Amino acid sequence: MSLTDVGMTVNGKAMSAAVEPRTLLIHYLRENLGLTGAHIGCDTSHCGACTVDIDGRSVKSCTMFAVQAEGENVLTIEGMAGADGKLHVLQEAFREMHGLQCGYCTPGMIMRAHRLLHENPNPTESEIRIGISGNLCRCTGYQNIVSAIQYAAAKMAGLEVKEAAE
Repeated sequence: MSLTDVGMTVNGKAMSAAVEPRTLLIHYLRENLGLTGAHIGCDTSHCGACTVDIDGRSVKSCTMFAVQAEGENVLTIEGMAGADGKLHVLQEAFREMHGLQCGYCTPGMIMRAHRLLHENPNPTESEIRIGISGNLCRCTGYQNIVSAIQYAAAKMAGLEVKEAAE
């Protein structure tokens, strides 16, 4: 099989690698770049564990080939924290509001919530539930995930937020 050079910006850094044309973006990120935050959950685009942000849209990275992301700007969960290691407000919110249990869906859920809050900085509970409906969680029952996204939205808007009960 012949290899194709693929180049894109990932988490603000220019990256390139030679891949088989059939290489899925999730495999390129995990195997070629060592970015293992996005998870392979179902390989059928149902679970959303592989969600990344590509040029302003949420994409399930198991649904596209790496060559389709040529020249694009890709943001993964690894690119969310600051260069100093400070958690992004969404990461902090998931921790504070107990929005995760096993953590398997968390990177994809945070990436989808990131795009949702860019599209709608002040979503209602219903809008959040609809906005994350393409991402499945088998552990939490979603309430704490919704609370985490509400917490992050409030914090991003500069509002006083109530911490979760211990």
